[in-house]
Amino acid sequence: MAKKGLTYLDVLGQLRQKRYAPVYFLYGEESYYIDMISDFVESNVLDEMAREFDQTVIYGKDVPSADVATVIAAARRFPMMGQKQVIVVKEAQNIKKWEALGFYMEKPVESTLLVFCYKYGKPDGRMTVFRNFEKNGGVMMESARIYDNQMPRWIIDYVSEWGKKQQVPLSIEPQAALLIADSLGNNLSKVVSELQKLIIASPQGTTVITPKLVERNIGISKDYSVFELEKAMIAGDSLKAYRIVYYFAQSKDHPIQKELSTLFSFFANLMIYHYLPKGLSDQEVASALGLSSRFFVSDYVMAAKRFNGAKTMRIIGYIRDTDARSKGINNASADDKALWQELIYKIMH
Repeated sequence: MAKKGLTYLDVLGQLRQKRYAPVYFLYGEESYYIDMISDFVESNVLDEMAREFDQTVIYGKDVPSADVATVIAAARRFPMMGQKQVIVVKEAQNIKKWEALGFYMEKPVESTLLVFCYKYGKPDGRMTVFRNFEKNGGVMMESARIYDNQMPRWIIDYVSEWGKKQQVPLSIEPQAALLIADSLGNNLSKVVSELQKLIIASPQGTTVITPKLVERNIGISKDYSVFELEKAMIAGDSLKAYRIVYYFAQSKDHPIQKELSTLFSFFANLMIYHYLPKGLSDQEVASALGLSSRFFVSDYVMAAKRFNGAKTMRIIGYIRDTDARSKGINNASADDKALWQELIYKIMH
């Protein structure tokens, strides 16, 4: 019986050990891990010759009447060349009728490995087929979105793992990871694509990816990031803060609600920092605040000196109010530029 709550690494580990379940249902808002597992199945379960005869890729939008019965009919066939056939159903979110899968799960064909890739959401858990999916030997794996504040750590780990796989020493500075995360958001496929370009474009022998390399090869400017905005506010540099938010207001890559969310996280963490016990190490503080590196602790130390607990609480209120007004609530005419200008004034004074 398959276990509940399997992660991407759990599923991939079992596949690498050739411990195959009869049916996999991969779903969730984050497509990256769904693609990684389905790509592994397509490339590794069958050898090259067998793939020609016993591997089928079906797209949900092409399934007749959006009824999974057509897929199940294919799953009940036996392989032509070897011991197993593979069927991968992509865009499975376009399938609406799932009853036939429930009947199939009662006695799945052992020689078929069936994979459903259901992206950008989750199936209706009230349906019997999904309530009993794991009980009948299937594997369900949710690929959830990674939160924005988790992205710098994710990027650091990705670069480190890439280096290990290639047997080369490679790391990325926390500032560079934060710069990429701030500019690209939490779309893992997009982030990985840019990281691969960055690694390839870096000079031969590069062992550390720096903010300068990011600027040069991805076209992201560290001078105009929310990270630099935070630093400007901590330093009391109003002119630089205004210059950055004016740039934000004119750039489609820096939507106000996204940047406000990052600012909110910073000041919410600063509020927590104010109430942490004294004498903690930088690593303990980083862990308490959920930071990707202790490198960032110094920012909170300096910010706490400029913004006391009461001021920090007021700033959190200012950010909430600006976010609401950016969505049209109690805002008749102020554009993003005006909203940013008012927010920075309130924070800095």
